[in-house]
Amino acid sequence: MSGNKHHIGYGTYVIVWIALLAFTAITVTIAGVSLGRYTLFIALLIAAIKSALVINIFMHIKFDEPIFKIFLALSGTTILIIFVLTFVDILYR
Repeated sequence: MSGNKHHIGYGTYVIVWIALLAFTAITVTIAGVSLGRYTLFIALLIAAIKSALVINIFMHIKFDEPIFKIFLALSGTTILIIFVLTFVDILYR
C-alpha cells in the first residue's frame, strides 16, 4: 500500500451524493420522454457518469494503487465489448 493517505471531506461526499440524486432524477425523466433512438444512449451515458462518480469517490479508486485501476479498466473494457457485440447482433438480425 502506498504511504499517501488521502482524506476526502464530507462536503465532497455531499456534493457527489446530490449529483447522484440529480442524475437519477434525470434518468427517470429521460425514461418518460420519447427521444427515439437516443433514449438508450443517453440513459447509458448517465449511468456511466454515475458509476464513475461512485467508483472514484466512494470506492476511493482515485487514490488507490495502479493495479486496481488496470483491473477496473480491463473489466470495463470487457463489458463494453459485450455491449457492442450485443448491439451489433440486434442491429443485424
